[in-house]
Amino acid sequence: MGLFDRINLLAPLRQRLRQWFLNRLPPSDTLTLTQRNVYILPTRPGWMLGFTLMLLLVASINYQLNLGYLLTFLLAGSAVVGMHVCHSNLRGLTLHLAPPLSMHAGQAVSLEVRLANERRKPRFGIGLGVSSHRGSRDDDGLAWLDVPAQGSETVHVAWAPDRRGRHGTPALTAVTLFPLGTFRVWTIWRTAAQVIVFPAPEQQPPPLPPGEPQPGHAAASARSSNSGEFDGVRAYRRGDPQKTVVWKKAAQAFAAGRDDLVSRDTLAMQRQQLWLDHATCGAADLESRLSRLTAWLLMADEQGLDYGLRLPGKEFAPDHGAAHKLQCLEAMALC
Repeated sequence: MGLFDRINLLAPLRQRLRQWFLNRLPPSDTLTLTQRNVYILPTRPGWMLGFTLMLLLVASINYQLNLGYLLTFLLAGSAVVGMHVCHSNLRGLTLHLAPPLSMHAGQAVSLEVRLANERRKPRFGIGLGVSSHRGSRDDDGLAWLDVPAQGSETVHVAWAPDRRGRHGTPALTAVTLFPLGTFRVWTIWRTAAQVIVFPAPEQQPPPLPPGEPQPGHAAASARSSNSGEFDGVRAYRRGDPQKTVVWKKAAQAFAAGRDDLVSRDTLAMQRQQLWLDHATCGAADLESRLSRLTAWLLMADEQGLDYGLRLPGKEFAPDHGAAHKLQCLEAMALC
């Protein structure tokens, strides 16, 4: 069994130890770094420096080299001062996590972190990123920045959830190697914020489904065109409110050199209702249905249409607007 195979066998144990350690940390969206939550260890160059100092010291003793003593203790003193500066570069810093915005599955969630420095000296070379499952020494993907004296700096960290639903934000790690790179000072921050990840919209969805006639207007069913736009529009009339103008069609007309405007036919819209139904959307499995419903919802919202949503055990009456859109997307995310 090779060395790499043994390392892979230890990976589950390392993961369990890491999870045990994270569970001991209290979740919070604000963290002030103190001696209790800041850790320090020598880096590989630091170990090499220590080994070199040992060789210099042994050689100086054997050959009674005064210059050797001077060089050895000068380098050792610099390393000790560097260790103190490196630790204080991170200690005392305060981290704030802003509430993250919801995204669709497959898109990266941006975590906005503000680093506040209250001391009179700046802090240099601080890296921040998502704590890796492969170990705390993996610094790939960290965002590096300097924090000014008695000021603050904001950094954005990307995180990509793998599926829809409600997720807790991942643990973050802050690292510094300043000033010599011989010591690595870090902390692991267990954040408390949660984010709702919406289903990913279907890439090439079919057109919107036909409208369902309201009671008393059974013969007035709506149709959907091949472009995915819902019928129920007419030519613009003077006095029509701006909210009834179909601006997408207007933009297409302006691009073609025409000044045609169309408005939604409110009478036609009153006779029909657009329902996005989980049972009749045509996709095979649950995730495919939610993906198609999400694409239709975004399409209807872009066109300013009223739409209703039917999910297993839930129904949202036709409406429009940002609040209605968010309510429907959250219902599909948690379905």
